[in-house]
Amino acid sequence: MERFCTKGGIDKNKALVAHLKQKGIVRSKKVAEVMETVDRGLFVPQENTPYVDSPMAIGYNATISAPHMHGTCLELLEENLQPGMHALDVGSGTGYLTACFALMIGPQGHTVGVEHIPELLTTSIENIQKSAAAQSLKEGSLSMHVGDGRLGWPEFAPYDAIHVGAAAREIPQPLVDQLKPGGRMVIPIGNIFQDLQVIDKNLDGSIHVRTEISVRYVPLTSRDAQLRGY
Repeated sequence: MERFCTKGGIDKNKALVAHLKQKGIVRSKKVAEVMETVDRGLFVPQENTPYVDSPMAIGYNATISAPHMHGTCLELLEENLQPGMHALDVGSGTGYLTACFALMIGPQGHTVGVEHIPELLTTSIENIQKSAAAQSLKEGSLSMHVGDGRLGWPEFAPYDAIHVGAAAREIPQPLVDQLKPGGRMVIPIGNIFQDLQVIDKNLDGSIHVRTEISVRYVPLTSRDAQLRGY
């Protein structure tokens, strides 16, 4: 766990990204630029230290992933987050990764965040409005919705990129259906033991699944189960 002591949030955020680059987690220039531009400090509750490479509680039995996991997912999805593409962020939480997607895709594409806790969604919109992705939200190329992310968000499907920020027992079929041929989904799969899986949909509609790394995420479950603590 690393802490950074440079002055000012932006400087601390850049130091965090520099640390991720040094560790070989962030390799892409574009991913580094986006993570430097979207200040993580705007998306973490004030009682926490936002520039520590660790997951943090955000209330409602939810967490914001550690920065190294955000960097890993952005690297895995970079080719499917090109200008003009469509992306879906399931379990969008505080809105951090959704904001990163919006900057990578730009105003000609569409980025969708889905979160089933209304209070978290309200906070995420407030966070994004303070961030570099504010214009995307204002102009409508970034939209945030309350809903069961296991069902995706059909309105803007098919998606070039789908990210799931909680662990499913198995790959939800609606998300596979909403993935564009040539698209990619990154999703944690498992219960106690979890793997971050990369699902690529081939042009003929078949899918290829591979395991990237072992991970630990909160469960992808119903709103009521999450509020009860699963």
